Amino acid sequence: MTTSPELRGDDPTTRDFLRPFTELTDAVDADIAALYAERHVQGLRPRFAKVLIRLARLGPLTVRQLAAEVGVTHSAMSQTVAELRRGGYVDSAPGADARTRVITLTAAGAGTVPLLEREWNATEDLLAELDAAVPYSLLQVVADLRALLEERSFLERLREKLADDEQP
Repeated sequence: MTTSPELRGDDPTTRDFLRPFTELTDAVDADIAALYAERHVQGLRPRFAKVLIRLARLGPLTVRQLAAEVGVTHSAMSQTVAELRRGGYVDSAPGADARTRVITLTAAGAGTVPLLEREWNATEDLLAELDAAVPYSLLQVVADLRALLEERSFLERLREKLADDEQP
């Protein structure tokens, strides 16, 4: 294996400031998935709960509408819907025009929603309890960081950092 001659210094990917946070959220998701397995809910990832709950609350939606409701891209929602269809949790049918698909819950999907809503509420309550148990609220940390980024955006800070590092 050859290395590009313009590379110098340590591999920057060995630094990962957000990794502890990602590992924490992954651990929470793994525990939620374990609960689903204990309750015989197969093939359902925790990130799918919001999709199924929103469909149960709002009724049939297009992929684009569902993506907007959940806060993801159309492409990401298309992939999620494909997985949920394979799992038997949703169906899709042609929409008003050839470009749209309308997503509906199946009986299996609707049958999981009561558990998903209870789990969602319990998870939110537990996260709030954990947040209150430490001397520095994660929500306050996020608010403080957002305030700093409102003063000067991350993009501005990044451009400045890269300009400082440039060698003519």
